[in-house]
Amino acid sequence: MPQKRATRIAVSSLFFLTGLCFASWGSRIAAIQQSLHMSDGGLGTALLALPIGSVLSMPVAGYMIARFGSRHVLMVAAICYAIILPTLGLAQAPWQLFCILMLFGFAGNMANIAVNTQAVAVEALYGRTIMASFHGLWSLAGFTGASIGAFMAGQGIAPYQHFLLITSIAVVIVAVSAKYTVAHTAVREKPKRLPSVEGQPQLSTIKKIRLWVLKTQVKLRGLWSLVMALRVLGVIAFCSMICEGTMFDWSVVYFKKVILAPDGRAGIGLSAFMCTMASFRFVADWLTTRMGHRKVLQLSGILTASGLLIAVALPYFVTGVLGFLLVGAGVSSVVPLVYSAAGKSKKAEPGVALATVSTVGYLGFLMGPPLIGFVAQASSLVISFSIIAVMGACIAVMGSRIKTAD
Repeated sequence: MPQKRATRIAVSSLFFLTGLCFASWGSRIAAIQQSLHMSDGGLGTALLALPIGSVLSMPVAGYMIARFGSRHVLMVAAICYAIILPTLGLAQAPWQLFCILMLFGFAGNMANIAVNTQAVAVEALYGRTIMASFHGLWSLAGFTGASIGAFMAGQGIAPYQHFLLITSIAVVIVAVSAKYTVAHTAVREKPKRLPSVEGQPQLSTIKKIRLWVLKTQVKLRGLWSLVMALRVLGVIAFCSMICEGTMFDWSVVYFKKVILAPDGRAGIGLSAFMCTMASFRFVADWLTTRMGHRKVLQLSGILTASGLLIAVALPYFVTGVLGFLLVGAGVSSVVPLVYSAAGKSKKAEPGVALATVSTVGYLGFLMGPPLIGFVAQASSLVISFSIIAVMGACIAVMGSRIKTAD
């Protein structure tokens, strides 16, 4: 029992680490945008680097976790994620920010997939659903990171100095938690393979090319079959996380430009969203046990869409805060439920299934902010947030199609 509890605490700490790093970056986006003299559209372009890095990491993460185990991948990815963070504050030009963000997205998604694979293993140790509590720690870290960021900005501390402090904390968390994480046995099964082109000098060049094309087709069909098998989970994760990403990066801007809140109160909307998202995640496991996965997902989608529509239709301070509170409650349990289902899928190894679903979801998390920037540049933030409300409605619709054991 003590060992099991220590493992849960260690994995929880690493969830906190990843959330802290991401929220620290998010809390200083406005300062970095101002220092680089970037427009909303320019910032949207720079933020595209995050999903690009995430996509590039997808095949690497699945292979590395299956080959070496999630513990080793998590330790390396978490350290890289933390070390890259301070360099974001040192960017001197938009193209430099773009390149660093791409690396940040790569390392972040690697850590995200590996830590969720660890969470699935801990769930197996406990024999019950506890995924939402892990994500609750991520949200709590987001709230903590945003608060620290607000304090640092208020004190006039440069982003890179702020980020160096976070990096130091992250290194300590990794050092203390490493030995208590789940030691996965690397998967070393040799799949059935087509004959190798190498070592067959008797084959003509044309035959070698044909054999290579055939092997590539087999791999692509396998990947496509996996994506199609997990498509419902992927779509739900994408829709939920596009809402999350939007709230993290644009809620303060929305309160400033649309609701016209003074500077001292512009961050209250983000705080309201993060508060309900974090608190509801700590009760999501209990709620799921009583209502079932399908009903919780449907309710989540309804709350998310309703909250965004309230903030759009009634752009006043009180209604804006109320709307953001509902959005936080709505998205709180979606990703934990989807990741838990993916990790238990019989379609592939846990690490591979999680790599597929979490990358699709993480793309939504990272593509939401650029989308908001582009649409806002062409029309307005109100139109942008209306589009995100549709994503919330999609969660409710797709949630009714999920297959569960309830």
